[in-house]
Amino acid sequence: MNKSELVDAVAGESDLSKADAGRAVDAFIAVVSKALKKGDDVTLVGFGTFTVRKRGARTGRNPRTNEPINIPASKNPAFKAGKALKDAVN
Repeated sequence: MNKSELVDAVAGESDLSKADAGRAVDAFIAVVSKALKKGDDVTLVGFGTFTVRKRGARTGRNPRTNEPINIPASKNPAFKAGKALKDAVN
């Protein structure tokens, strides 16, 4: 499912127009992004938790030359599914 299909599904489930559903999806993405950027977690009970995971600096290898390279530390967004979502999928 891509974003336009998600907007169509939200519009159908909530009796909103596609334009309103599109704004709601965009607002949700913006709010979650801002919260993660600040370092906060976003927890939706029964659905899951959006978090930021920190990866430490490490040494890797260039596959073409086999030379070691330094990979800097980074922060990556992550999602952990909640129990209700896991149960719904299984």
